[in-house]
Parts: sequence; C-alpha cells; structure tokens
Amino acid sequence: MNSEPINQESSTRICNHMNKDHEDAIKAYAKYYGKIKTFKSAKMISLSQEAIELKIDEQTLEIKFDHILQDCSDAHKTLVRMIKAIPSL
Repeated sequence: MNSEPINQESSTRICNHMNKDHEDAIKAYAKYYGKIKTFKSAKMISLSQEAIELKIDEQTLEIKFDHILQDCSDAHKTLVRMIKAIPSL
C-alpha cells in the first residue's frame, strides 16, 4: 500500500474490503461519527482524501477525516485510528 494514491480504483477496492470484512466498523462509524442510533444496513460507498461516504439504509452520510489523506496507507491508518477512538469498542 505504500504511497498508492487515493482514486476511484483504490476507493472501490477499500470500500469492497470494508463492506466484506469490516461491517462492524462501518456500523460503528455510522453510530459514533454519524450520530445515527438505529438503522438496518450500513455500507461504505466511497472514500476520498477528505471523507468516507456511507449509505445508511436509504440515506447517504459523509464523515470527514481530521486531515487530508496522503495515500492509501494513510487511509488505512486513519480508519483504524478512528475505530480505536470509539469508546465502546
């Protein structure tokens, strides 16, 4: 992942990975960062240098990062840091 740029291809790959292997993290992002208490489904639909976009049931939710991501390695570290910052996990 070293210095791989964040673009449409890497966004799609990261979202597919998160949706397949880390559904619990996506739900936690929606609850904690998005302040959405109840929902039936949560999917990550895009990742940019500025934010992740989630589809929560039928609505779209944007969660901005605390900095502009430099590359895919930074995206990974930031998503992990975000999940570890959630008090209940």
